Amino acid sequence: MSRAGRIPRGALAAAALAATACLCACGFAPLYAQPGVTAGLTRIQVDPPKGRLGYLLAEDLNDSFGRAFGEPPAYRLELDLRPTRSGHGVTANDTAQRYELDLKVIYTLVEAGTGKVAHTGTVYSNISYDSVNEPYAGIQARNDVQDRLASDVAAKMQTQIAAFLATRHTG
Repeated sequence: MSRAGRIPRGALAAAALAATACLCACGFAPLYAQPGVTAGLTRIQVDPPKGRLGYLLAEDLNDSFGRAFGEPPAYRLELDLRPTRSGHGVTANDTAQRYELDLKVIYTLVEAGTGKVAHTGTVYSNISYDSVNEPYAGIQARNDVQDRLASDVAAKMQTQIAAFLATRHTG
């Protein structure tokens, strides 16, 4: 690239500084800068649902919340998993060439001390995968989809719960 086409470093720094000033002026604050959000997330005890998918989701949530296992929980998170699997691209011999695994999770955040429901929400996710003829490969494909679904749902739940905690602690 020629020297004439380059943007001077000083201009880039000035643009970044101006953008930061605009964000501060409009009241923007990072979600995790809100008082109590991170502390609230670390004190959520996840009640793992039965099954492989429930176990994976509980593990992903504990990791994303940064669960402080040495402290008593402030909240208990109850999960209701509703997975469905459907076949697509059905061939002449009635076998699906592709599957879609949908997961609906209804969650309830309960205050540990009082047992009162603090927050409820619903999260959806769906992932498709190809059908394979080999049994082991089919099992592995299904397990991989469950891993990805659990990670996706955990990330969505973490965002929703962090937003709830941010509004709860700021008014």
